[in-house]
Amino acid sequence: MNPLLDLLHPYPFERLRVLLEGARPPEGLRPLNLGIGEPQHPTPPVIADSLVQNLHLLGKYPPTAGTVELRSAISEWIGRRYAIPCPDPIDQVIPVAGTREALFALAQAVLDPAERAAVLLPNPFYQIYEGAALLAGAEPVYVPTPKEQGYLPDWGAVSAEIWPRVKLAFVCSPGNPTGAVMTLEDWKRVFELADRYGFVVAADECYSEIYNGDPPCGSLQASIALGRGLERVVSLNSLSKRSSAPGLRSGFAAGDADIIKPFLLYRTYHGAAPSSLTQVASVEAWQDETHVVENREKYREKFRIAAELFGPGLQIPSGGFFLWLPVPNDEQQARRLFEQAWVTTLPGTYLGREVNGKNPGQGYLRVALVPDLDVCREALIRIRETLETPTIG
Repeated sequence: MNPLLDLLHPYPFERLRVLLEGARPPEGLRPLNLGIGEPQHPTPPVIADSLVQNLHLLGKYPPTAGTVELRSAISEWIGRRYAIPCPDPIDQVIPVAGTREALFALAQAVLDPAERAAVLLPNPFYQIYEGAALLAGAEPVYVPTPKEQGYLPDWGAVSAEIWPRVKLAFVCSPGNPTGAVMTLEDWKRVFELADRYGFVVAADECYSEIYNGDPPCGSLQASIALGRGLERVVSLNSLSKRSSAPGLRSGFAAGDADIIKPFLLYRTYHGAAPSSLTQVASVEAWQDETHVVENREKYREKFRIAAELFGPGLQIPSGGFFLWLPVPNDEQQARRLFEQAWVTTLPGTYLGREVNGKNPGQGYLRVALVPDLDVCREALIRIRETLETPTIG
């Protein structure tokens, strides 16, 4: 077996399962799961109808490079969304089977296994970043995202001897789990470092269409605004959150043609092309914004309810659909919420790594506001009431 597999950490939800073993929730309550960030709004008809009408495409192998129609639809969406020139649909855009798959695969294509490269990732983080780095033979370098910096990466915490070894940096905006959004100035700092040290920026932007204020500044948008073109940057996005279609497994990678081209070669062997049926439905989804606006408003209403229930002390994130809720002891409180309120949440500790004696995820619960409005309201009421009740013993 590949010895690098031994370096992988248990996934957060496996750790959560162990934490909740033996816990007995109260009778008379329905279970409410806000632990996993799986969008549960109904998938819009524009996608469902296309799938039904094109079932005959299951008899065809999908093109790894994607159909011209899909690559063009993605390119045009990027141009509309970020008010930039549309990327070349042939040289700068490829479809992928969701951002999770593509984030992992991109690291395998970009990193040279013969060198001990360093890979930057925010801490806390989406665990695929870490696994992608480890299985590419690289060293993950955990960059803290402290509250004092708006939960954005503190690049100054990376030691001087690390920077020359950095070959890839994962950047997530809006962030998982904190919902922090990068401004043009924040992107400028990232690209200055990328240009100085020559590393690739992998921008995980799957939450880009769920926001509470202005639309987040995107990586491609920022790179062009800064006058550097799309050099050494790849944006990864999907229909999972934007269109409430996580089971479709459809997204894109777009950016530097000198990265996209070899990445496509890798994917030819990787065999992860979205099905022909998925690709046709995805064209329809990227061309429609009505369902996206409706989807975003549903999340905004949930955050309005959270603000009403928890008061002004609750920090509402700029983007994404997670509450990053501060608590005295995240593991203890997660088990307590399950046992006393039958609400599942995820301890922030499981999303971070301890560096210099500190895990920046410790002391938070990640609460995924993905079920329908009534479920979220009931769950938030139970969470508030439970956390306000003093523990005994």
